[in-house]
Amino acid sequence: MTVIISRHSFPTENAAAGLSVLEKSTESLVDGLEAGSTRLGDAFQLSLTLAKSHCLLDTEASHLHTWKSWVNAMQVGSATFATAAATEGEVSCRIAEKDRTLQATGPQAYARAGTWLTAFYLAVVCREKERLTALCQIPVSLLRKSGASHDEFLYSWVETLQTYWLGGPDLGTKLVAAIDGTGPQRNHIGDPETTAKLLYPPMEMFHRLIHEDHVGFNRALADAVHWHKEYWSTEDNALQATGLVALPPLAVACLAYDAPLPIEVESEYLPIALLERDWPGEFPT
Repeated sequence: MTVIISRHSFPTENAAAGLSVLEKSTESLVDGLEAGSTRLGDAFQLSLTLAKSHCLLDTEASHLHTWKSWVNAMQVGSATFATAAATEGEVSCRIAEKDRTLQATGPQAYARAGTWLTAFYLAVVCREKERLTALCQIPVSLLRKSGASHDEFLYSWVETLQTYWLGGPDLGTKLVAAIDGTGPQRNHIGDPETTAKLLYPPMEMFHRLIHEDHVGFNRALADAVHWHKEYWSTEDNALQATGLVALPPLAVACLAYDAPLPIEVESEYLPIALLERDWPGEFPT
């Protein structure tokens, strides 16, 4: 039985004007990267906001312009770590339908574990196998050099996903470490509500996925989307475009869809054209 979860209310009156502003700002940031700008972190954040904002009106991500915005965000995310992994010279990166030459940066504050996870999720949604492999070859030690204060379980989660994609050993041990680290009995650096409602749910989904438990997976997916909605429905969060798409659950659902496992949850938080890979291969990326 399919579970349908509606998205929280979000104003649409000025959506077109807002998208236009976001597009111009994102284009300006991306174009500046070739001039030696080190604002990759800002460009990644803004390009992802733009991609999610397109899904306010295009809830299924059925329009080409929406898909292009998701591809652009994915490309900026990949470039973030391609340049951070290089300490000198230049790095060729394709972003926004153009091959761009960016400066190597070495470790950066924005090249942290949370950003890596977002880049990984985007590459999964866009079905970018080569970029996924490149991201999974980024050493966790590089992410630690960002200087970011992260809970240790985030690094375990990064290692879990890297091991899964590359077919490495001790997948179960790393996943258990990640899940155990989210427990309420642990002393967390981050906000406990964010950990419980946003960071833990994709781990539980992944646990069900690797055990090919389609019933448990769909239950975990429904829980993840419910918690996402609950988190982003509060007065403080409801008007943030970040909450329009549940990216981590969407990405793990994409892995399950491709496995294949049946997906029995429908929601605007999970744009169906992204989930069911309608767009990959449409143009060179």
